Amino acid sequence: MSGNTIQILLAMVIYMAAVIVIGIMFAKKANASSENYYLGGRSLGPWVTAMSAEASDMSGWLLMGLPGVAYWCGLADAAWTAIGLAIGTYVNWLIVSKRLRRYSIRANNAITLPEFFSNRFRENKKVIMTLAAAFILIFFTVYAASCFVTCGKLFSTLFGLPYISMMIVGAVFVLLYTILGGFLAESASDFMQGIVMIIALAVIVIVGTVAAGGFGQVIENAKAIPGFLDFFGLATPVVNEAGQQIVENGAPLFGDRAPYGILTIFSMMAWGLGYFGMPQVLLRFMAIRKEEELKSSRRIAMIWVVISLAVAVFIGLVGRIIAMNNPSVLAGDALLTKSAAESIFIQLSTSFLPPILAGFVMAGILAATISSSDSYLLIAASAFAKNIYQGVCNKKASDKQVMTMTRITLLVIALIAIVIALDENSVIFQVVSFAWAGFGATFGPLMLFSLFWKRTTRAGAVAGMIGGAGMVFLWKLVIAKIGGVFAIYELLPAFIFSSILIVVVSLLTKAPSKEIEEDFEAVKLGQ
Repeated sequence: MSGNTIQILLAMVIYMAAVIVIGIMFAKKANASSENYYLGGRSLGPWVTAMSAEASDMSGWLLMGLPGVAYWCGLADAAWTAIGLAIGTYVNWLIVSKRLRRYSIRANNAITLPEFFSNRFRENKKVIMTLAAAFILIFFTVYAASCFVTCGKLFSTLFGLPYISMMIVGAVFVLLYTILGGFLAESASDFMQGIVMIIALAVIVIVGTVAAGGFGQVIENAKAIPGFLDFFGLATPVVNEAGQQIVENGAPLFGDRAPYGILTIFSMMAWGLGYFGMPQVLLRFMAIRKEEELKSSRRIAMIWVVISLAVAVFIGLVGRIIAMNNPSVLAGDALLTKSAAESIFIQLSTSFLPPILAGFVMAGILAATISSSDSYLLIAASAFAKNIYQGVCNKKASDKQVMTMTRITLLVIALIAIVIALDENSVIFQVVSFAWAGFGATFGPLMLFSLFWKRTTRAGAVAGMIGGAGMVFLWKLVIAKIGGVFAIYELLPAFIFSSILIVVVSLLTKAPSKEIEEDFEAVKLGQ
């Protein structure tokens, strides 16, 4: 191991040690009760609420997946996705956060998302709770796998060690940390990690732009690639049968600009719909200490999101220009596949920063990964232990038994996620997009109708969840393969289908009970 590599490793070890210290600091309070462990006792302040929500939401794809998309095919896909996410973030904080915080308390002090839905409809037979918990387990296991892929790619690229070994090391670290501290430690460290992530993005975009000759030079060179800097067109790398971009005379080849229609734009912007069903974000709304502080949290969150997304996209563009003009400096020949392109942030960091500083910037990727994977693991484990084990199978289970079951479930989920992440050619952006669609279509419409339509029935809720989740799989695996207008992001048709089912089934079934309607009106009036 070279001296530079040792310095990078040292910086990352210091960062990881700081994360562990946070876990230890919060371990005692977190383990005092299941409510503390899962929701932090509803004690989060506005800064921690905002930063932890966005850091856990963005994950490693912000520093690897999104720049990788921009690097590979230019501005359009990455930019429209980012715009959709920014709009979705704002609307979610604006209309969902306050009412969910209030309603979760009215719904018998619900501390998990499945519990909220179940209590909202005053279930006796816990059908909604069981289904919601099952879908959370499925999609968060996939989500956790995407984070483990990020860890594997990061450590493998940095240290030249086998991907699978490095992926497992990262997974074990995240698992131990999550078991130790629960929601409080997760939220506190996510606050720190949100700061690390945005600093890392800022440092790399500045040094990258300077290395490329300045902002004007980046734009000028990008225009030379057909469709690369076009909001309504797409760059098309020329690839061989193995999916590797062809290089001639030291320059990667691009084909003609591909068209980018309005349907594709709506498809990419549909990412924003996912926020209404994202448990890791919705739980922060439920966990803030005062409803009135959500306005401050919204402002903090939006500033962080807009800056982070814009910079992440630009890093991909800058990286492509540097790789084309200085392939020997940036090792552009190592970024010739769609999967490898997601390492552009790492390549820029190690090429243009002193090793010790590069290590701390690399910690930004680790920060993004940890802040998300600990959320995913904890929410998925709570879905089983709290909602299925205690809510359905063993209603008399003590807090201690629930906590034990949570830790067992964490281990099982992590093992399954490791198996899914074994393929080192996985494209992080694609793995995340599927899980994102799953949550957005399964819970997004139901969350909106539960909060804002009094006529929503239990049967409508069940139909909406099953229909939304089922359509995600059907569209992704079958319908999208037809191509043409059907090759859109599966979240959009699945979200619409789920919404239709909720309305139709609710209107065809008996109206909610008087007690459920009274709950709805009380929440609406701010009681």
